[in-house]
Amino acid sequence: MADYETIRRTGAGVRTAQIDEGLRAYMNKVYGLMSVAMIITGVVAYVVGTSEAMLIAIFQSPLKWVVMFAPLAVVFGFGAMIHRMSAATAQIVFWVFSALMGLSISYIFAVYTGISIAQTFLVTAIAFAGLSLYGYTTKKDLSGFGTFLIMGVIGLLVASIVNIFLASSAVQFAISALGVLIFAGLTAYDTQKIKNTYVVHAHNGDSEWLGKSAIMGALNLYLDFLNMFMFLLQFLGNRN
Repeated sequence: MADYETIRRTGAGVRTAQIDEGLRAYMNKVYGLMSVAMIITGVVAYVVGTSEAMLIAIFQSPLKWVVMFAPLAVVFGFGAMIHRMSAATAQIVFWVFSALMGLSISYIFAVYTGISIAQTFLVTAIAFAGLSLYGYTTKKDLSGFGTFLIMGVIGLLVASIVNIFLASSAVQFAISALGVLIFAGLTAYDTQKIKNTYVVHAHNGDSEWLGKSAIMGALNLYLDFLNMFMFLLQFLGNRN
């Protein structure tokens, strides 16, 4: 992964001030897209989660499997197809994905108290802000942690699917603890990666590519935040 400070000083005649200004605008776009996606997810989750009829229709029928695995299918397909999409299409797919995620986590409003959900969200937001700020400002290269963290996510995914059938509380506790740590690390790692990706490609002037790159960056941070929130909720949430 390219080092931001090195490229910033030696970047093909582009002035440092121009790089810094462009980077700030790019990161603001990334965080803005992520925030809109979180709002969509929250609204959908709340509307469905506070409707007993909708919860019964979804989670007490085979439809629950579609709701659980549809976001996973969309995110993998999105990652594979984004280079063939326009930035506008990619953004629409991102909004659709965030709505599907809201549908899949709507059950939390039936399981946990509203106050504990709000408190956990606040704790997650504070932790996310601190970790993302660290990833943005640190001079340490975090790229070496990438493979380890991605392998950790794959392990969590496999263990979570297996535990759907095992229903082991001990396994779930271990998954939650590791999940918080892994997605905390990914928050810092992804922030630095997003930052360096912009600096590497800022000189080519391809606004379409940078637009899609910002959407992918927002998606990565969105998933980091949401997963950290869900794992923390299992520790901090008070059940109804």
